[in-house]
Amino acid sequence: MKHEPDREPAVDGMGGGAPSDPARFINRDQSWVEFNARVLEMCADPQVPLLERVRFLSIYSRNLDEFYMKRVGALRHDMEEGVSSGVLGGISPAQLMHAVRTRVLQLDALQAKLYRDTLLPALRSVGIHIVGWADLTEAERAETQAWFRRNVFPILTPLAVDPGHRFPFISNMSVSLGLVVRRPGEPETLFARVKIPESPSRLFELRGGGRFIAVREIIEHHLEELFPGMEILQVLPFRITRDAEIEPERDAADDLLVSVEQKLKERKFARVVRLEVAAGASPRIVRFLMEELNLGAEDIYETAGLIDYAILDPIADLERADLRYARWVPLPPTELHSEDGASIFAEIRRGDILVHHPYQSFELSVERFIAAAAEDPKVLCIKQSLYRTSGDSPFIASLIRAAESGKQVAVLVELRARFDEARNIEWARKLENAGVHVAYGVIGLKTHTKTALVVRRESDGIRCYGHVGTGNYNSRTARLYEDVGLLTTDPLITEDLVDLFNYMTGRSRQTTFHKLLIAPINMKRRYLELIERETEFARGGKPARIVAKMNQLEDRGVMDALYRASQAGVSIDLIVRGFCCLRPQVPGLSEGIRVRSILGRFLEHSRIFWFGAGRDNPLDGDFFIGSADWMYRNLQTRVEASAPIERPEHRRTLWTVLEYSLQDVAQSWELCADGSYVRVSSGDLPADDPRRLGVHARLMSDALAAATRGASALRDSLTDGRQPEPQVPVPQKSPKRKTQRPVG
Repeated sequence: MKHEPDREPAVDGMGGGAPSDPARFINRDQSWVEFNARVLEMCADPQVPLLERVRFLSIYSRNLDEFYMKRVGALRHDMEEGVSSGVLGGISPAQLMHAVRTRVLQLDALQAKLYRDTLLPALRSVGIHIVGWADLTEAERAETQAWFRRNVFPILTPLAVDPGHRFPFISNMSVSLGLVVRRPGEPETLFARVKIPESPSRLFELRGGGRFIAVREIIEHHLEELFPGMEILQVLPFRITRDAEIEPERDAADDLLVSVEQKLKERKFARVVRLEVAAGASPRIVRFLMEELNLGAEDIYETAGLIDYAILDPIADLERADLRYARWVPLPPTELHSEDGASIFAEIRRGDILVHHPYQSFELSVERFIAAAAEDPKVLCIKQSLYRTSGDSPFIASLIRAAESGKQVAVLVELRARFDEARNIEWARKLENAGVHVAYGVIGLKTHTKTALVVRRESDGIRCYGHVGTGNYNSRTARLYEDVGLLTTDPLITEDLVDLFNYMTGRSRQTTFHKLLIAPINMKRRYLELIERETEFARGGKPARIVAKMNQLEDRGVMDALYRASQAGVSIDLIVRGFCCLRPQVPGLSEGIRVRSILGRFLEHSRIFWFGAGRDNPLDGDFFIGSADWMYRNLQTRVEASAPIERPEHRRTLWTVLEYSLQDVAQSWELCADGSYVRVSSGDLPADDPRRLGVHARLMSDALAAATRGASALRDSLTDGRQPEPQVPVPQKSPKRKTQRPVG
């Protein structure tokens, strides 16, 4: 069982020096932990609405759960296999495991303190109380007991461990109570376990509203009803996390769908990699659990806070507009003028359309594109790749309708999208049952590209329409994630999409593309060429700059190329939300590289790459959007696609996104050479400076203004026959940056 490496098999001839030298690279996992520390810091930010701060508390815990399931399990395997060198950042798996554990324990303690000392008092001040059993009035206890006996007690199944009862199976991320019990008058003690159910809820709201109590605490105060006649000597809340690294070996699988289903069953019983226990845990129960679950002392995490912060989700979901971000409704894309009666295909034929979510509506653009293709009798064929989609996906319904109406429909379903495997298997079977051609991609590669192709018969012949995006075809996350997408009839791009789908669904050995950058075929090579081009411009005294926005940065070949570019004088700004293995601002290595991370109400998810091309005007540079981060896995072991953006107005839109991101002083952190991050400060900026708003608020404001201008221009054009001129915000120069130390 292998995990996605943060070490590469070779430096691909592009890098110099010691590839594992910690002075050159930051360890991926340590950098990720610092990313999650920034998430936690959002909980302490008074500028973030209170209920959103509660949500960030839960997001921090969910992130950590996935990290332990995906990365810590893999580290355990490396330790067992004796891996001792070659890890990016120059640290062995054992050293890394110790460093991660030490830092996570610090952050968990900070999380508990923020919850206890900051968020609970703030919630009480606005009439929201999370109470304990001792805080209930007699009337509330009676109400709670009645609810418990009616709704919870029938679901509970106390399980004893004795010679006649084996240690029970404990499901991943479930919260349990471990008990030591005995019969009165007898010396022998027994272990018992009670699982805390997730249904009907994990937080009970008392009558009258505003007062909540954890179901776990209610159960603890009714244990005598579960064990009548027994003495309860000790009680310990605990929670386990299991290894989720179940990637099937595609080359060895006769049937990938069957293989993934089998691996999902194995995941259920995978090894435990973390045991969380409440503070003051009974050493006896902990020792017993360690023996039964085959754990060491380094796998135990004692917390003074909640065992499962996800129970706070109902609090974060409360309908309190005064305590949440102002509601945002994505606006109709200004380039899609549905009022003129033209079909979306006619609108795309007028020229490429760039959409920016969630500022512009995903439903009225990408969803509309596929839905219109399903209904249009002139459409002959629809092809689409699906990596993650929502549970009630409109795309699935549209694709099924299209197939049932006689259209040819081909869908790439990536069965191995982590934690979405079961849903994707279900969608694959539904699509196949409707007559859709379902493929699972290229042997040995994960399909991560966000692409769609529509083939339509028109008066002048067959025309292809395409979509290339940075985010998943997921209607739910499209309201929460920031992404961009291109709708186009550019014949060179659509021809590339035809070849790409043939590559993914068939046995194509396509190696050349006109405009698209495709991983693992030509994408990394082209990005390295563009970085080298900027390096040569700098050496020749021409303007040389790179701005790149992505989720993660880890590919060694790309990082070495960026180091060389910096040493030649190229100015490099990287906007990397998550982990970043490149060390910026190191003398002699990377003085010209700055790295910024942005967190806020929307999850920064778009990948935008800009290369100055030796020009003074940034709009004359080269712009690309796509699905791939600069990670080894994205560039070498996944099918990815990036598209060039060529229309001047679209370039200005993307440049504005990049500039606003670099100007953000509301929700940004800057990466230091030692791997730490510091919060960017507004410094001496005037109170009314728009840069204080942050990138999300500024882009929402721009979207509203553009929609107003677009509606006005459309009304004018309908009265005098003119087409409205596209208008986009003009970028501003970046301010000098000042930083302050982050919380914790």
